[in-house]
Amino acid sequence: MATPLEGIRVLDWTFFQQGPVAASMLADMGADVIKIEDPVNGDPGRGMGQVAGQDTGLPGGRNFYFENNNRGKRSFVVDLKKEEGRQIFYKLVATTDVLLTNLRLGVAERLGAGYDTLVKYNPKLIFAHGTGYGPKGPDANEPSSDYAGLVRSGFMSMVGVTGDDPPPFTAGIVDQIGAIMLAYGTMTALLVRERTGEGQKVDCSLLGAMLQLQQLALFTHLMGRGAPRVGRTQARNPLWNHYKCGDGQWMALSCLQPDRYWQAFCAILGLDDLAKDPRMKDRATRTEHAPEIVARADKVFLTKPRDHWLQEFKKRDVPSALLNTLNDLASDPQYIANNYILDFYHPAAEKNLKYPGIPIELSKTPGKIQGPAPEFGEHTEAIMLELGYTWEDIGGFKERGVIG
Repeated sequence: MATPLEGIRVLDWTFFQQGPVAASMLADMGADVIKIEDPVNGDPGRGMGQVAGQDTGLPGGRNFYFENNNRGKRSFVVDLKKEEGRQIFYKLVATTDVLLTNLRLGVAERLGAGYDTLVKYNPKLIFAHGTGYGPKGPDANEPSSDYAGLVRSGFMSMVGVTGDDPPPFTAGIVDQIGAIMLAYGTMTALLVRERTGEGQKVDCSLLGAMLQLQQLALFTHLMGRGAPRVGRTQARNPLWNHYKCGDGQWMALSCLQPDRYWQAFCAILGLDDLAKDPRMKDRATRTEHAPEIVARADKVFLTKPRDHWLQEFKKRDVPSALLNTLNDLASDPQYIANNYILDFYHPAAEKNLKYPGIPIELSKTPGKIQGPAPEFGEHTEAIMLELGYTWEDIGGFKERGVIG
């Protein structure tokens, strides 16, 4: 076995980000992922000219939104609104291990391709459904999106600045964690099938994925402790905070056990008076005076550049980190050493492009980027031949608009 999911076939009947990214994660681990697209529009992500105000254009008429979400897949164009198309699809399902979809509830059923129908053709099928708000409840059938999941999940109340204005948000984070959780559910179902021989239906919603992302914060609130969100200058633990340095760069201290590092913190910053102050003897007593400590530390950090402070804290083994921007990641030595960002040759660009890598390393069966995102219908003919159709069959289906 060269890759973890070698020999596993996945039908990717998804669009935009949540479903496609989940499928691309399975492709990275070696699954044969076949992207199902309709002949008219295909995945709408192919036409995404802008994302969050950014132009998405890449060489060869590609766009980075679709490229990121669909790398390593094969594109199969079939019209499921036609009976002949559905029959081809059923034949493909019979050869498949996993079907991923993020269609709204009821759409697959109306097309004759719901779970109850497809298991007749493949009883061991894993039908993984990415939804917006979950399969039950009053809003289960409502349309959803990354942004809708963000605002409904409560996450926006946990980030950004305090005040009356809504906090800023980052596009795509909910779809991304939704994709991760959908892939996680799919892998779990594959393991169950390996043990029991039984397929099943999997559901993972954007709302449920955000539950996992902010589980500790939510549990803190459910236990009656309030929302753990404060501004930087009101941080209850000054050693769990970020500071602006003399060169305008930011760094953070991340000491969950501040008493252990308090003396070192004071020594590095030259705050000897605070180190001896009885009001600062432990975390409990320092909490009341935390704003004063942060204000003192702010002034000292501004006297020297970030690299100086990082080295000083590292010498004393105080947990600290530079505060990166996205511009910094491609040159961050940790990202490079672990292939979290890597060079990938793209045939359309005819050169290496920087790609996000694979964050999970398996020592014996590592994953890898299997290839670029497919052209529309690029692999339809090859897959039809794999299913046993002849070139004459393929020509007839194309003439009738069944495949593309």
